[in-house]
Amino acid sequence: MGESGKGITEALLAQVGEAAAAIERDGRLSPEILERIYEERLFKLFVPNELNGRMTPLPDAARIFEQAAYADGSFGWLVTIGSGGGFFAATLPEETAETLFADRRAVIAGSGHPTGIAKAVPGGYHVNGSWKYCSGSGYASFYTANCIVERSGSADRPVDGDAAAGAPRTPEIRSFAFLPEQVEIVRDWNAMGLQATESHTIRVADAFVPDARTFDIASEPRYDDPIYRYPFLPFAQVSFAAVVLGLGLRFLDEAAALADAKRAEWDRAYVGRYGRVSDAIAGQRRLLAAVADRFYGETESSWRTFADTRALPDEVVLRVGDACAEAARLAVAAAHEIWPMLGMTALMQRETVNRVWRDLHTAAQHGVLNL
Repeated sequence: MGESGKGITEALLAQVGEAAAAIERDGRLSPEILERIYEERLFKLFVPNELNGRMTPLPDAARIFEQAAYADGSFGWLVTIGSGGGFFAATLPEETAETLFADRRAVIAGSGHPTGIAKAVPGGYHVNGSWKYCSGSGYASFYTANCIVERSGSADRPVDGDAAAGAPRTPEIRSFAFLPEQVEIVRDWNAMGLQATESHTIRVADAFVPDARTFDIASEPRYDDPIYRYPFLPFAQVSFAAVVLGLGLRFLDEAAALADAKRAEWDRAYVGRYGRVSDAIAGQRRLLAAVADRFYGETESSWRTFADTRALPDEVVLRVGDACAEAARLAVAAAHEIWPMLGMTALMQRETVNRVWRDLHTAAQHGVLNL
Protein backbone atom coordinates (compact mmCIF):
# COMPACT_ATOMS: atom_id res chain seq x y z
CA MET A 1 0.00 0.00 0.00
CA GLY A 2 1.43 3.39 -0.91
CA GLU A 3 2.31 6.22 1.44
CA SER A 4 -0.63 8.19 0.13
CA GLY A 5 -2.84 5.44 1.54
CA LYS A 6 -2.88 4.08 5.06
CA GLY A 7 0.18 1.85 5.14
CA ILE A 8 3.82 1.42 4.27
CA THR A 9 4.94 1.08 0.67
CA GLU A 10 5.48 -2.47 -0.52
CA ALA A 11 8.94 -1.42 -1.70
CA LEU A 12 10.02 -0.44 1.81
CA LEU A 13 8.52 -3.57 3.39
CA ALA A 14 10.39 -5.72 0.88
CA GLN A 15 13.61 -3.79 1.48
CA VAL A 16 13.32 -4.28 5.23
CA GLY A 17 12.50 -7.97 4.86
CA GLU A 18 15.54 -8.58 2.68
CA ALA A 19 17.79 -6.68 5.11
CA ALA A 20 16.42 -8.14 8.35
CA ALA A 21 19.36 -10.45 9.07
CA ALA A 22 21.83 -7.63 8.40
CA ILE A 23 19.79 -5.25 10.58
CA GLU A 24 20.18 -7.62 13.52
CA ARG A 25 23.85 -8.34 12.77
CA ASP A 26 24.73 -4.64 12.53
CA GLY A 27 22.53 -3.63 15.44
CA ARG A 28 20.94 -0.75 13.54
CA LEU A 29 18.91 0.20 10.49
CA SER A 30 20.86 0.99 7.33
CA PRO A 31 21.09 4.59 6.06
CA GLU A 32 19.06 3.51 3.01
CA ILE A 33 16.17 2.25 5.13
CA LEU A 34 16.28 5.33 7.35
CA GLU A 35 16.06 7.49 4.25
CA ARG A 36 12.95 5.63 3.12
CA ILE A 37 11.42 6.06 6.60
CA TYR A 38 11.97 9.81 6.30
CA GLU A 39 10.47 9.85 2.80
CA GLU A 40 7.35 8.02 3.98
CA ARG A 41 7.22 10.11 7.18
CA LEU A 42 6.80 7.01 9.33
CA PHE A 43 8.31 8.76 12.35
CA LYS A 44 5.71 11.51 11.89
CA LEU A 45 2.42 9.63 12.03
CA PHE A 46 1.25 11.85 14.90
CA VAL A 47 2.89 15.12 13.86
CA PRO A 48 0.65 17.90 12.47
CA ASN A 49 0.64 18.35 8.72
CA GLU A 50 1.95 21.90 9.05
CA LEU A 51 5.13 20.48 10.61
CA ASN A 52 5.61 18.13 7.66
CA GLY A 53 3.77 15.40 9.54
CA ARG A 54 1.52 12.61 8.37
CA MET A 55 -1.33 12.83 10.86
CA THR A 56 -2.86 9.36 11.17
CA PRO A 57 -5.88 8.05 13.11
CA LEU A 58 -4.91 5.56 15.80
CA PRO A 59 -6.56 2.48 14.19
CA ASP A 60 -4.71 3.15 10.92
CA ALA A 61 -1.46 3.70 12.80
CA ALA A 62 -1.92 0.37 14.63
CA ARG A 63 -2.15 -1.43 11.29
CA ILE A 64 1.04 0.33 10.17
CA PHE A 65 2.79 -0.84 13.34
CA GLU A 66 1.64 -4.41 12.67
CA GLN A 67 2.87 -4.20 9.06
CA ALA A 68 6.23 -2.87 10.16
CA ALA A 69 6.72 -5.48 12.89
CA TYR A 70 5.79 -8.29 10.51
CA ALA A 71 8.57 -7.11 8.18
CA ASP A 72 11.11 -6.96 11.02
CA GLY A 73 10.74 -6.60 14.78
CA SER A 74 13.33 -3.86 15.26
CA PHE A 75 11.93 -1.88 12.33
CA GLY A 76 8.41 -2.20 13.73
CA TRP A 77 9.45 -1.19 17.24
CA LEU A 78 11.36 1.85 15.98
CA VAL A 79 8.49 3.06 13.80
CA THR A 80 6.12 2.67 16.74
CA ILE A 81 8.34 4.39 19.31
CA GLY A 82 9.55 7.04 16.88
CA SER A 83 6.08 8.05 15.79
CA GLY A 84 4.85 8.18 19.40
CA GLY A 85 7.14 11.12 20.04
CA GLY A 86 4.90 13.20 17.81
CA PHE A 87 2.66 13.70 20.84
CA PHE A 88 5.06 16.34 22.12
CA ALA A 89 4.47 18.56 19.09
CA ALA A 90 1.22 19.61 20.77
CA THR A 91 2.65 20.46 24.20
CA LEU A 92 6.11 21.85 23.48
CA PRO A 93 6.17 25.65 23.13
CA GLU A 94 5.03 26.46 19.61
CA GLU A 95 8.27 27.92 18.25
CA THR A 96 10.29 25.09 19.78
CA ALA A 97 8.00 22.47 18.25
CA GLU A 98 8.34 24.13 14.86
CA THR A 99 12.12 24.13 15.16
CA LEU A 100 12.45 20.54 16.38
CA PHE A 101 9.79 18.81 14.28
CA ALA A 102 9.96 20.63 10.94
CA ASP A 103 13.10 18.76 9.86
CA ARG A 104 12.17 15.82 7.64
CA ARG A 105 14.48 13.62 9.74
CA ALA A 106 12.99 14.66 13.08
CA VAL A 107 12.54 11.81 15.55
CA ILE A 108 12.55 11.71 19.35
CA ALA A 109 14.11 9.22 21.72
CA GLY A 110 13.64 9.44 25.46
CA SER A 111 11.92 8.27 28.58
CA GLY A 112 8.90 9.05 30.69
CA HIS A 113 10.55 7.92 33.92
CA PRO A 114 11.54 10.90 36.12
CA THR A 115 15.09 9.74 36.80
CA GLY A 116 16.69 13.15 36.31
CA ILE A 117 17.00 16.23 38.50
CA ALA A 118 16.39 19.71 37.10
CA LYS A 119 17.47 22.68 39.21
CA ALA A 120 15.62 25.87 38.36
CA VAL A 121 17.92 28.76 37.43
CA PRO A 122 17.23 32.09 35.74
CA GLY A 123 15.98 31.43 32.21
CA GLY A 124 15.72 27.67 32.54
CA TYR A 125 17.15 24.65 34.32
CA HIS A 126 20.40 22.79 34.92
CA VAL A 127 19.72 19.10 34.35
CA ASN A 128 21.51 15.94 35.43
CA GLY A 129 20.26 12.40 35.05
CA SER A 130 20.20 9.13 33.19
CA TRP A 131 17.30 7.28 31.60
CA LYS A 132 17.24 3.59 30.62
CA TYR A 133 15.70 1.86 27.60
CA CYS A 134 15.52 4.88 25.31
CA SER A 135 14.56 3.15 22.07
CA GLY A 136 15.90 4.84 18.95
CA SER A 137 18.61 6.70 20.85
CA GLY A 138 21.09 6.27 18.00
CA TYR A 139 18.66 7.71 15.43
CA ALA A 140 17.24 10.66 17.38
CA SER A 141 17.40 14.27 16.24
CA PHE A 142 16.53 15.33 19.79
CA TYR A 143 15.70 13.72 23.10
CA THR A 144 13.01 14.16 25.73
CA ALA A 145 12.97 13.02 29.34
CA ASN A 146 11.20 13.72 32.61
CA CYS A 147 12.89 15.21 35.65
CA ILE A 148 12.05 16.06 39.22
CA VAL A 149 12.32 19.82 39.57
CA GLU A 150 14.18 21.40 42.45
CA ARG A 151 13.43 25.05 43.16
CA SER A 152 15.09 27.31 45.69
CA GLY A 153 13.24 27.18 48.99
CA SER A 154 10.72 24.49 48.05
CA ALA A 155 11.64 21.47 45.97
CA ASP A 156 8.31 19.79 46.59
CA ARG A 157 4.73 20.95 46.68
CA PRO A 158 1.81 19.68 48.77
CA VAL A 159 -0.41 16.99 47.38
CA ASP A 160 -3.42 18.64 45.72
CA GLY A 161 -6.11 19.46 48.22
CA ASP A 162 -3.92 18.87 51.28
CA ALA A 163 -1.56 21.65 52.23
CA ALA A 164 -1.61 20.90 55.95
CA ALA A 165 1.63 20.87 57.85
CA GLY A 166 3.26 17.47 57.65
CA ALA A 167 1.09 16.37 54.72
CA PRO A 168 2.70 14.11 52.12
CA ARG A 169 4.37 16.08 49.37
CA THR A 170 4.58 15.18 45.70
CA PRO A 171 7.55 16.16 43.53
CA GLU A 172 7.14 18.57 40.65
CA ILE A 173 7.84 16.69 37.41
CA ARG A 174 8.53 18.43 34.13
CA SER A 175 9.57 17.28 30.66
CA PHE A 176 12.73 18.51 28.95
CA ALA A 177 13.95 18.48 25.35
CA PHE A 178 17.69 17.97 24.91
CA LEU A 179 19.79 18.62 21.83
CA PRO A 180 22.04 15.77 20.63
CA GLU A 181 25.20 17.52 21.78
CA GLN A 182 23.86 17.53 25.35
CA VAL A 183 23.29 13.77 25.48
CA GLU A 184 25.69 10.89 26.04
CA ILE A 185 24.46 7.53 24.76
CA VAL A 186 25.52 4.65 27.01
CA ARG A 187 25.39 1.67 24.66
CA ASP A 188 24.05 -0.91 27.08
CA TRP A 189 21.12 -2.45 25.17
CA ASN A 190 21.98 -6.14 25.11
CA ALA A 191 18.58 -7.85 25.02
CA MET A 192 17.88 -11.18 23.35
CA GLY A 193 15.60 -9.53 20.79
CA LEU A 194 14.86 -6.22 19.05
CA GLN A 195 18.62 -5.89 18.85
CA ALA A 196 18.65 -3.03 16.34
CA THR A 197 16.38 -0.70 18.32
CA GLU A 198 19.30 1.10 20.02
CA SER A 199 17.31 1.07 23.26
CA HIS A 200 20.27 2.36 25.22
CA THR A 201 20.59 4.47 28.34
CA ILE A 202 20.98 8.20 27.77
CA ARG A 203 22.81 10.46 30.18
CA VAL A 204 22.84 14.24 30.64
CA ALA A 205 25.41 16.03 32.79
CA ASP A 206 24.89 19.64 33.93
CA ALA A 207 23.03 20.58 30.74
CA PHE A 208 21.33 23.96 30.58
CA VAL A 209 17.81 23.70 29.15
CA PRO A 210 16.04 27.00 28.52
CA ASP A 211 12.41 27.42 29.56
CA ALA A 212 11.40 27.26 25.88
CA ARG A 213 12.60 23.64 25.66
CA THR A 214 10.60 22.45 28.67
CA PHE A 215 6.96 21.43 28.78
CA ASP A 216 4.23 19.72 30.77
CA ILE A 217 2.87 16.70 28.91
CA ALA A 218 -0.38 17.02 30.87
CA SER A 219 -1.03 20.55 29.63
CA GLU A 220 -3.79 21.38 27.16
CA PRO A 221 -2.67 20.34 23.64
CA ARG A 222 -2.27 23.14 21.15
CA TYR A 223 -3.79 21.12 18.29
CA ASP A 224 -7.33 19.82 18.10
CA ASP A 225 -6.69 16.41 16.55
CA PRO A 226 -8.16 13.70 18.82
CA ILE A 227 -4.86 11.78 18.96
CA TYR A 228 -3.49 14.42 21.35
CA ARG A 229 -6.36 13.93 23.78
CA TYR A 230 -6.97 10.19 23.52
CA PRO A 231 -5.92 8.71 26.90
CA PHE A 232 -2.25 7.81 26.91
CA LEU A 233 -2.46 4.34 28.47
CA PRO A 234 -4.78 2.80 25.85
CA PHE A 235 -2.79 4.62 23.16
CA ALA A 236 0.40 2.90 24.35
CA GLN A 237 -1.35 -0.45 24.78
CA VAL A 238 -2.77 -0.35 21.25
CA SER A 239 0.60 0.64 19.78
CA PHE A 240 2.60 -2.14 21.41
CA ALA A 241 -0.08 -4.81 21.03
CA ALA A 242 -0.04 -4.14 17.27
CA VAL A 243 3.71 -4.79 17.20
CA VAL A 244 3.28 -8.05 19.12
CA LEU A 245 0.47 -9.14 16.80
CA GLY A 246 2.65 -8.51 13.75
CA LEU A 247 5.45 -10.57 15.25
CA GLY A 248 3.06 -13.37 16.26
CA LEU A 249 1.70 -13.63 12.74
CA ARG A 250 5.22 -13.58 11.29
CA PHE A 251 6.29 -16.34 13.68
CA LEU A 252 3.49 -18.62 12.50
CA ASP A 253 4.35 -17.93 8.87
CA GLU A 254 8.04 -18.67 9.50
CA ALA A 255 7.12 -21.84 11.39
CA ALA A 256 5.07 -22.97 8.39
CA ALA A 257 7.98 -22.19 6.05
CA LEU A 258 10.34 -24.23 8.23
CA ALA A 259 7.88 -27.14 8.24
CA ASP A 260 7.65 -26.99 4.44
CA ALA A 261 11.45 -27.04 4.18
CA LYS A 262 11.62 -30.02 6.52
CA ARG A 263 8.72 -31.95 5.00
CA ALA A 264 10.74 -34.47 3.01
CA GLU A 265 13.04 -35.20 5.95
CA TRP A 266 10.13 -35.51 8.35
CA ASP A 267 8.16 -37.77 6.00
CA ARG A 268 11.10 -40.19 5.91
CA ALA A 269 11.83 -40.23 9.65
CA TYR A 270 8.64 -39.11 11.44
CA VAL A 271 5.45 -40.35 9.84
CA GLY A 272 2.66 -37.80 10.18
CA ARG A 273 4.81 -35.10 11.76
CA TYR A 274 4.37 -32.58 8.94
CA GLY A 275 0.60 -32.93 9.07
CA ARG A 276 0.48 -32.52 12.84
CA VAL A 277 2.67 -29.41 12.75
CA SER A 278 0.72 -27.89 9.85
CA ASP A 279 -2.60 -28.53 11.57
CA ALA A 280 -1.32 -26.97 14.80
CA ILE A 281 -0.10 -23.87 12.96
CA ALA A 282 -3.46 -23.55 11.19
CA GLY A 283 -5.25 -23.77 14.52
CA GLN A 284 -3.10 -21.06 16.06
CA ARG A 285 -3.64 -18.84 13.02
CA ARG A 286 -7.40 -19.09 13.54
CA LEU A 287 -7.05 -18.17 17.21
CA LEU A 288 -4.77 -15.24 16.44
CA ALA A 289 -7.07 -14.00 13.66
CA ALA A 290 -10.00 -13.99 16.10
CA VAL A 291 -8.09 -12.09 18.77
CA ALA A 292 -6.82 -9.62 16.14
CA ASP A 293 -10.41 -8.98 15.04
CA ARG A 294 -11.39 -8.21 18.63
CA PHE A 295 -8.31 -6.00 19.10
CA TYR A 296 -9.00 -3.90 16.01
CA GLY A 297 -12.72 -3.83 16.74
CA GLU A 298 -12.17 -2.39 20.22
CA THR A 299 -9.53 0.03 18.93
CA GLU A 300 -11.76 1.34 16.14
CA SER A 301 -14.85 1.54 18.36
CA SER A 302 -12.99 3.47 21.06
CA TRP A 303 -11.52 5.82 18.46
CA ARG A 304 -14.95 6.60 17.00
CA THR A 305 -16.37 7.17 20.47
CA PHE A 306 -13.56 9.50 21.42
CA ALA A 307 -13.55 11.39 18.10
CA ASP A 308 -17.30 12.01 18.47
CA THR A 309 -17.47 12.87 22.18
CA ARG A 310 -13.88 13.73 23.22
CA ALA A 311 -14.38 11.40 26.16
CA LEU A 312 -13.62 7.74 26.75
CA PRO A 313 -15.64 6.04 29.50
CA ASP A 314 -13.69 3.94 31.98
CA GLU A 315 -15.36 0.76 30.78
CA VAL A 316 -14.16 1.45 27.22
CA VAL A 317 -10.62 2.06 28.44
CA LEU A 318 -10.79 -1.28 30.25
CA ARG A 319 -12.11 -3.09 27.16
CA VAL A 320 -9.31 -1.70 25.03
CA GLY A 321 -6.72 -2.69 27.62
CA ASP A 322 -8.17 -6.20 27.89
CA ALA A 323 -8.17 -6.62 24.10
CA CYS A 324 -4.54 -5.47 23.89
CA ALA A 325 -3.39 -7.75 26.70
CA GLU A 326 -5.27 -10.69 25.19
CA ALA A 327 -3.75 -10.08 21.75
CA ALA A 328 -0.24 -10.00 23.17
CA ARG A 329 -0.82 -12.99 25.42
CA LEU A 330 -2.25 -15.17 22.64
CA ALA A 331 0.48 -14.17 20.18
CA VAL A 332 3.06 -15.43 22.67
CA ALA A 333 0.95 -18.49 23.52
CA ALA A 334 0.71 -19.39 19.83
CA ALA A 335 4.49 -19.32 19.55
CA HIS A 336 4.82 -21.46 22.68
CA GLU A 337 2.39 -24.01 21.26
CA ILE A 338 4.32 -24.38 18.01
CA TRP A 339 7.94 -23.92 19.12
CA PRO A 340 8.48 -27.44 20.57
CA MET A 341 7.31 -28.99 17.30
CA LEU A 342 9.97 -27.31 15.16
CA GLY A 343 13.00 -29.30 16.23
CA MET A 344 16.64 -28.31 16.59
CA THR A 345 16.73 -26.08 13.51
CA ALA A 346 14.63 -23.45 15.26
CA LEU A 347 17.28 -23.11 17.98
CA MET A 348 19.82 -21.69 15.53
CA GLN A 349 20.03 -17.92 15.85
CA ARG A 350 20.67 -17.53 12.13
CA GLU A 351 17.19 -18.89 11.39
CA THR A 352 14.50 -16.28 10.76
CA VAL A 353 12.04 -18.15 12.97
CA ASN A 354 14.52 -17.85 15.85
CA ARG A 355 14.95 -14.11 15.38
CA VAL A 356 11.20 -13.58 15.25
CA TRP A 357 10.75 -15.71 18.41
CA ARG A 358 13.25 -13.53 20.28
CA ASP A 359 11.77 -10.28 18.98
CA LEU A 360 8.24 -11.42 19.89
CA HIS A 361 9.16 -12.21 23.48
CA THR A 362 11.11 -8.98 23.89
CA ALA A 363 8.26 -6.81 22.58
CA ALA A 364 5.65 -8.63 24.66
CA GLN A 365 7.63 -7.90 27.83
CA HIS A 366 6.58 -4.22 27.78
CA GLY A 367 4.87 -3.29 31.03
CA VAL A 368 1.70 -1.77 29.53
CA LEU A 369 0.80 -5.17 28.07
CA ASN A 370 1.18 -6.87 31.43
CA LEU A 371 -0.89 -4.68 33.74
